[in-house]
Amino acid sequence: MKPRQKRLVFALAALVGIAVAAVLITTALRSNLAYFFSPSQVAASEAPKDAVFRVGGLVREGSLKRDKDGLTVQFVVTDNAADVKVKYTGILPDLFKEGKGMVARGKLGKDGVFYAEEVLAKHDENYMPPEVASSLKTAHEAGAGNATRAVVQ
Repeated sequence: MKPRQKRLVFALAALVGIAVAAVLITTALRSNLAYFFSPSQVAASEAPKDAVFRVGGLVREGSLKRDKDGLTVQFVVTDNAADVKVKYTGILPDLFKEGKGMVARGKLGKDGVFYAEEVLAKHDENYMPPEVASSLKTAHEAGAGNATRAVVQ
């Protein structure tokens, strides 16, 4: 094989290797992607049915209920326009409280309940996740003249 042919084969092998690496990286990133949806978007069926996504808003006052096992909790997350029931089994963050902002990652069940795999709470008095603040603002603006509330069950 001539030196020119060797360089050509090496260059083609390098391009194939880069292409394979790019496909593997893209596949890995796509499988770990979790989009954010507000309770209003979940109520409007904009959230995926069989994929992991995040939902966030405020924990509705009086909605937090603990099962007898001590680890399973149920609560309602709201953006003040729509509500989504959430069920989570695990230890909640210390800052998780009713009336405070939170984001949960999980899947929407066929029964309309969001089954969370992870629950995150805001970390101080002044911080709210940007997605939650944006969805609350949008819901407030959209529902300013609307007195009804959609509930996902």
